[in-house]
Amino acid sequence: MQTAIATVCLSGTLNEKLEAIAAARFKGVEIFENDLLSFDGAPAQVGRRIKDLGLAAVTFQPFRDFEGMPEPLRAKAFARAERKFDLMAELGCDLLMICSNVSPDSLGGIDRAAADFRELGERAARRGLRVAFEALAWGRHISDYRDAWEVVRRADHPAVGLVLDSFHVLARGTDLNAIRAIPKERIFLVQVADAPKLNMDYLSWSRHYRCFPGQGELAIGAFMDALHATGFDGLISLEIFNDSFRAGSAHYVAIDGQRSLLVMLDELRQRTGMPVKGLPRLPPRAHCRGIDFIEFALDEAAAATFETALGALGFVKAGVHKSKAVTRWRQGDINLVVNCDNEGFAHSFNITHGSAVCAMALKVDDAAATLSRAVELLDLPFRQVVRTGEIDIPAVRGLGGSLVYFVDDKTDLGRHWEIDFDAPPSSDGGCEAGDAGLIAFDHVSQSMQHEEMLTWLLFYTSLLAVQKTPVQDVLDPGGIVHSQVVETADGAFRLVLNASQSRQTLSSRFLTELFGSGVQHIAFATSDVFATAKRLRARGVELLAIPENYYDDLEVRFDFPPGALDRLRADNILYDRQGAGEYFQLYTKTFDGGFFFEIVERRAYAGFGAANAAIRLAAQARLVRDPASLGR
Repeated sequence: MQTAIATVCLSGTLNEKLEAIAAARFKGVEIFENDLLSFDGAPAQVGRRIKDLGLAAVTFQPFRDFEGMPEPLRAKAFARAERKFDLMAELGCDLLMICSNVSPDSLGGIDRAAADFRELGERAARRGLRVAFEALAWGRHISDYRDAWEVVRRADHPAVGLVLDSFHVLARGTDLNAIRAIPKERIFLVQVADAPKLNMDYLSWSRHYRCFPGQGELAIGAFMDALHATGFDGLISLEIFNDSFRAGSAHYVAIDGQRSLLVMLDELRQRTGMPVKGLPRLPPRAHCRGIDFIEFALDEAAAATFETALGALGFVKAGVHKSKAVTRWRQGDINLVVNCDNEGFAHSFNITHGSAVCAMALKVDDAAATLSRAVELLDLPFRQVVRTGEIDIPAVRGLGGSLVYFVDDKTDLGRHWEIDFDAPPSSDGGCEAGDAGLIAFDHVSQSMQHEEMLTWLLFYTSLLAVQKTPVQDVLDPGGIVHSQVVETADGAFRLVLNASQSRQTLSSRFLTELFGSGVQHIAFATSDVFATAKRLRARGVELLAIPENYYDDLEVRFDFPPGALDRLRADNILYDRQGAGEYFQLYTKTFDGGFFFEIVERRAYAGFGAANAAIRLAAQARLVRDPASLGR
């Protein structure tokens, strides 16, 4: 199959779009009419540029309000088509995409529409061109692909074919079985677009919320299965209208588009057992068994303060790197790396972002296969100088320029602590000396620019065997934060993605402090949140204060045994309940730059305490205001 993308998906000038499309390894491009009309040059120049970039102009689109027009509008429609044919000849494109009529002047009738397309097909064929008909979900008379196919079938002309667009089919919930009976040679173009499930008119939904396959909630897999049943092996293209895409980098959005198609077609191959001609066979999604370590990039002064804070949280120094100013801090199965070396990636990251998380290492079954899949999906691999005898851990670039490492137990990667680190001096204390009851990573929260959220959702879901939750809107005192979770089925790896269009939210302020996107907080699991809170208080750890009103409300919402609510109140612990499941949360105050830790206890609870998010955000917002103003 040949993959293509429409220029309407991307931001920038037409030339910038074409360069981004070629760099993302597409072979075809759909030229959106407005992009050509705004180009300061002849269509032939665009055609030459497309060829120079190794691309093919596969479609010129859209041609609107054609079929079923009364005279004299019908004659004008054919005259317009002839002008587009002239333009296509200059452009070097042989296919005109026509979407179903939305004009109030249009007349209904399948036979009338078929007669129009038969005549247009004759005109196109004389020029060596073709036309393809698409049913818009909001078309005036034709809004169903089955009706569009009937028009094409009755037109009965070799230059007239069908366009199948997954959004227009799936948004209306149209039955897919009829696709299976369409002759593959009559399908001239397939456009694929996903979208979140929204209750709104089709036009607004389509124009603002489309996204790449895998980023939304439509049944793209079922659509592709029905298409596969026809034997179709032609052009698969992306036509995405999305405000965030048009605000983002054309280069990265194009890469996202190619990545989404590679994953979608590889999943089709896995379901059907049939090879997808011309596309790579991907290693399977990596099974993530959790987080091996999280690395912080700090300067020496910040590292000293941070390590003191880690000690108060119950972490102990468990290793010192053999050749770098890097230390390992451990508690339970949690490993934190503090890197204040004055060379290498972490040093550069610290100069750019300040004190921040610069890397996260994931435990996978096969690190080499994971890296191979990442490279096939156009993720950026990363390597730096490693001294003789030290471990070279495979990695790719992650959020905000950070790194995502991959380690496994089948190679020496599983011994990297032993190989790269020495035991700390005995004066640093034993491994269990500072235990505060923290046992594992529970989840990590990453904050990013709003237009990046779909990119990083696709990054994780295309690379790892994870599931995603629907987007939730969280109320911050400074605006709305959009939050979405990706996690493994067993909960071994949980990641929360946060973004906001408001500049006043805690998430957005963190981005300003960090000079880019990154990890805003890390949640640790404990088996006894009350015992952990007691130990932390004894060590002088400052916990986030929760207002009394919150606990008054809890008393109304839930039934508690005697004394339980008082224990929550005394330790500033947030609480939620889902069925028989219970969730307990407490937070540290923020560190320099807005980073903080969360400590949670789960009792048969699968969520993240969404009901408490607004309370937590309000409490954190109070810390950045003038304390004297709170009583006014």
